[in-house]
Amino acid sequence: MRFMCVGDSMTIGRAGDFTWRYRMWQHLTASFDGAFALVGPRTELYDTITGTPVSQAYAAEDFPAPARRHLAGWGEGWLHMAPVIADTVAEHRADVLLVSLGLIDLGFYTDSGQTAANARAFLTAARTANPHIRCVLLPVIPNIRAESDAPFAAECARFNELLAKAVADLDHPASPVLLASRPTDYDIHTDTYDGTHPGPTGEHRLAAAYADAMHQAWGVGGAYAWTPDRLRPGVHASAR
Repeated sequence: MRFMCVGDSMTIGRAGDFTWRYRMWQHLTASFDGAFALVGPRTELYDTITGTPVSQAYAAEDFPAPARRHLAGWGEGWLHMAPVIADTVAEHRADVLLVSLGLIDLGFYTDSGQTAANARAFLTAARTANPHIRCVLLPVIPNIRAESDAPFAAECARFNELLAKAVADLDHPASPVLLASRPTDYDIHTDTYDGTHPGPTGEHRLAAAYADAMHQAWGVGGAYAWTPDRLRPGVHASAR
């Protein structure tokens, strides 16, 4: 089975991160019964010094180069991914899309209605490349901006409602779409290093949201297993 992680800065990660993609690779390696691959056109992390996605400085030395593949970009959202997803799915023969998008759209590009429309366009386009594609979508997790910007917080909440409706409308037995639950006990003050981007505990919680959704709905892999108290919350991986 071929999994593609699709997302924005929370998914690509920055130099020195483990990334939730690494946590997912660990989980699938331990629990998936059969061959699998993480696929996509990119392998890089975001380099904060150059402001470009050119880094290979992953915190985990055991993260194999082929498993680092993804379709994620710092500052990219549904707006950017919808036009490219069909060709990317076709080229990399993805079976399952693990998608975390929306926050950057709402913060900089589109309102909740247009963002939801772009999400629908993304799903429709993915199916043109693979009519049996499976998708797991993560709701937007409001970041620290939402604590002081009430209109932005409202847009996040509204988008999540529209995303749930899109999943209900577009789910199909031949090409199922799941809406993952918000990661259990996710706290932007302890699970991120800046109120938005996941630190080690946040990475585990994001990976667990996808893993548990797939396990419960499709019997893919096992339940996600990790021990939060082994990690110091809210610390960037490079500082560990």
